[in-house]
Amino acid sequence: MPVKDKLFHTGHRERLKEKFRNEQLADYEKLELLLTYAIPRRDVRPLARRLIDKFGGIYFVLRAPMDELRNVDGVGDSTAMLIKLFYELTAASYQERAMKGKFFEDDKFLYDYCRHIMANKTIEEFHVLYLGNDKRLLRDETHSRGTIDQAAAYPREIVKKAMELNAISVILLHNHPLSEHNFSADDLALTAQVEAALQTIGVQMIDHLVVCVNGIIHSYRASPWMRKALLNL
Repeated sequence: MPVKDKLFHTGHRERLKEKFRNEQLADYEKLELLLTYAIPRRDVRPLARRLIDKFGGIYFVLRAPMDELRNVDGVGDSTAMLIKLFYELTAASYQERAMKGKFFEDDKFLYDYCRHIMANKTIEEFHVLYLGNDKRLLRDETHSRGTIDQAAAYPREIVKKAMELNAISVILLHNHPLSEHNFSADDLALTAQVEAALQTIGVQMIDHLVVCVNGIIHSYRASPWMRKALLNL
């Protein structure tokens, strides 16, 4: 590489850092800056744009599985690992905060947390968030893992765990890794069964959330019209 190219890339990276310090970076430039720490001697701007184009946005780049990241031209193991490490640290920070305070009273925080839990999942998982006082997270339990379009839940086991943890309330959570679909009739029937079982021990079911492949979240509590229509089929 000619000397002037090296100086250009060095200067460009310093300009990125300065823009970051001044909170002036565009989103794609933030990804570009992150990539410079894995690829120190190459212009990574084309790679940042290539990743965004392939996966459809920053959110989808960060949540992409490592093997899919490595399939992108220019992405090696270290680069894929750095991207995933960044995402995993973000997810860990959400869980840490949830266990230390009443952050689940904030719907935005709750929804962001759920998106992070379900990122990268290629099969359906059913999670139960067991909460204590002030909606503080006691346990985020992976209740079951299923197939690409189905995961089971067992009301008796959820009740048993709630009693073990002395939980005051729970939030049910599962994902739709391949679709944007809302709750199915089976989902709604199961939710009603779990809620009824929890009521026998005085534990509140706050909500049941579905995280879709595109990051959209559907809420059981926020869709009373849908529950009534599907359960009456």
